[in-house]
Amino acid sequence: MEYAVESLGLTKYYGRILAVDHIYFKVRNGEIFGFLGPNGAGKTTTIRMLTGLTRPTEGTARIFGCDILKKVIRARRFFGVVPEFSNVYDYLSAWDNLMFMGELYRVPKDERRVYGRELLELFGLYERRHEKVRTFSKGMRRRLTIAMALIHRPRLLFLDEPTSGLDVRSTIVIRNIIRRLNREGVTVFLTTHNIEEANVLCDRVAIIYRGRIVAIDSPERLKSTIESVQSIVVAFDKLSPRVLDDLRSIPVVHTVRKEGDKVRLYTSSPPDALEELFDYVRRNGLKIISINTLGPSLEDVFLKLTGGGVG
Repeated sequence: MEYAVESLGLTKYYGRILAVDHIYFKVRNGEIFGFLGPNGAGKTTTIRMLTGLTRPTEGTARIFGCDILKKVIRARRFFGVVPEFSNVYDYLSAWDNLMFMGELYRVPKDERRVYGRELLELFGLYERRHEKVRTFSKGMRRRLTIAMALIHRPRLLFLDEPTSGLDVRSTIVIRNIIRRLNREGVTVFLTTHNIEEANVLCDRVAIIYRGRIVAIDSPERLKSTIESVQSIVVAFDKLSPRVLDDLRSIPVVHTVRKEGDKVRLYTSSPPDALEELFDYVRRNGLKIISINTLGPSLEDVFLKLTGGGVG
């Protein structure tokens, strides 16, 4: 099997601080691979080592079999990078930003002009191609940054927190573009702290915590590893602190968490918890507005693996 990315013991110290701790993983050609972790977990440091921007203290990485330390120029031809903060030139137009990036990658003039138009049309920016980027919204700047990373037709795209800070509409647009690129054969390496984003986009997810990989698998398989973490989400006609305290006393419920106007009860036995819950409602004259039973979420997996628990 051909691997797009291989991390071979990548390690990074900043002084005495160990930011990334001997991590090993492989990204298959053609998949969307999520690199999930809280801020400060080592995600950006890892992506900088994988792309040759930061030299590891120990270990190395391969991009489509090419060692990033020994053949960095060759390896960079295979990938595009979208950093966490958009690297566009504010006083250049969208078109000039794209053409400049094409020149840096030595894309022939005619080719970059044709493909540049295709990219701007894909990203919904072609009608504003001659406007200076300083007039663009954050979502538009993000889309342009991704287009610039694609101008040399890379086989692999590194995306560092691509939707961070964006509005809902821009987030949906970028997620749809990621899916389309992947369908067209681009391998995507996505770093994010957004658990839902990893859940809806990724074929596999690696969870990094304090510089170490604590799990790698598909989102559904990760969820299945903690099937005992099931929950009931219920909304009552009225909710008071006393109700929360009473629900915590149900024997088969180990955690109760208020979520907006609803309450989430974590349990290893939903049928028994539901029976106790209905008895409590009848005794106290409450009314249930809505109720759902849920299996474990990727958030639950993340919290358990990183020592956060649930609740």
